[in-house]
Amino acid sequence: MKKIIIYDSTLRDGAQGRNISYTVSDKIKIVKKLDELGIDFIEAGNPGSNPKDHEFFEKIKELSLTHSKIVSFGSTRRPKIKAADDANLKAIIDADTEYVTIFGKTWDRQISEIIKTTLEENLLMIHDSITYLISKGKKVIFDAEHFFDGYKENKEYALKTLITAQEAGAIEVCLCDTKGGTFPDEMTSITSEVCKIIDCQVGIHCHNDNGMGVALSIVSVLAGVTSVQGTFNGIGERCGNANLTTIIPNLQLLKDYECIPQENLLNLYEAAHYISEVSNLALPYQAPFVGISSFSHKAGMHSDAVKKNPESYELFNPALVGNERKILMSEVAGRSAILQLIQKIDPTIEKNNPKTIEIMKKLKEMEYEGYQYETAEASFELLIRKVLNIYRPSFELVEFKVMVNEPTNNNVNSSAMIKIKVEDQFELTAAEGDGPVDALDGALRKALGKFYPIINNIKLTDYKVRVLDSENATASKVRVLIESSDKKDVWNTIGVSSDIIEASWLALIDSIEYYICQKGR
Repeated sequence: MKKIIIYDSTLRDGAQGRNISYTVSDKIKIVKKLDELGIDFIEAGNPGSNPKDHEFFEKIKELSLTHSKIVSFGSTRRPKIKAADDANLKAIIDADTEYVTIFGKTWDRQISEIIKTTLEENLLMIHDSITYLISKGKKVIFDAEHFFDGYKENKEYALKTLITAQEAGAIEVCLCDTKGGTFPDEMTSITSEVCKIIDCQVGIHCHNDNGMGVALSIVSVLAGVTSVQGTFNGIGERCGNANLTTIIPNLQLLKDYECIPQENLLNLYEAAHYISEVSNLALPYQAPFVGISSFSHKAGMHSDAVKKNPESYELFNPALVGNERKILMSEVAGRSAILQLIQKIDPTIEKNNPKTIEIMKKLKEMEYEGYQYETAEASFELLIRKVLNIYRPSFELVEFKVMVNEPTNNNVNSSAMIKIKVEDQFELTAAEGDGPVDALDGALRKALGKFYPIINNIKLTDYKVRVLDSENATASKVRVLIESSDKKDVWNTIGVSSDIIEASWLALIDSIEYYICQKGR
């Protein structure tokens, strides 16, 4: 297998995405996770841009990594000054990383209109910056910003910037599709030409503005590029960056390349969800390979075919990336599909067992009432356990009350009181929250934490409400879907009622009961 170097920019380019603001602690957590996964390079930020990145580079020196190399990032020197006098380059040196990446202009229009200097001066900026950093013991990667736009308008000059970087001693020139507008046929021809001209390593850095970031990265590899830059889960400015969680399995499992150690590929699903959690972003269900719906099947014919031959509807065994096959439950699911879930709980149950038929009947009854188990697999597993008479509740609700008040300065506008019974012990607690469901969740956790400390690992990551019969106005039924996570696994539960608080409570109970059931009492 040919090795492809994976260069992660989640903490720098990814941090420019909307609603992302990493603390120093967040960045260190992500570095550790990427290192465990076997990512080759981690571009950790621009030490000259803000105090937070400066603090990070100080703290990262204390961290012992087993695989990844930390990279500091910055730009070439400013026009008409010496490299040694450039504050940005000084900050890169002070960051004390073995590897550094500097970006420089390759598009003549950007040079004349944005940084307002001459084409010749720009070449000197590239050369001087690289030679200066090398003189300080650094290994330099040159990011050729706007390379494809520059190539299309002034091919000779764009290529000259790469040759200048190579002659100055850069270990890699990385071709940046900065605006994300290149097409695959263009990418193939241009990168092929560059790989024939440049003797040092050639990398690719794609943005996703035209929705092709992953495809462009892959065709670049097929054309000869040996280093791929991107971000985890595709986060980044505008439409995001090329998604490494999609690129890595494509190259490693569907093409004959090695991106990370094979044994670490099993941890890709968990790493994607962990980084999404630390980034405070919801990972799309449909994310290729690492989404919770990536290997989900709903239609009866599909789920039956997958059971007989997984290759009929799956690219590879989901376990290879740490994911799992899911059979979504609904009225269109066949008995064979339901049987797969039943047999995960009780392998002795057969297709024609009366319990299988009873579960199918119960499923259709519940869906008629408004339940939708295709997006609430955890609640469906509990339903199966109840029909099989192997469900034992972890607690009994005695009573609860919820009070909603005027919002306060700290956004606490609700309080909840709850009394539960666990075996022969009673527990009465109360909690405040930002809304009634938040208050209920807090009170329930406080009450149950005494008996089941593991529930402190759970966090509610999503909450959705849908009105089912709006013609009944305020008496309408509502469906509440809750997504929960323990930073490793994700599960969904459901509740339906004409009372939104009760519907939320039902979904909340299922979430906690499922987790306790899965992790042990």
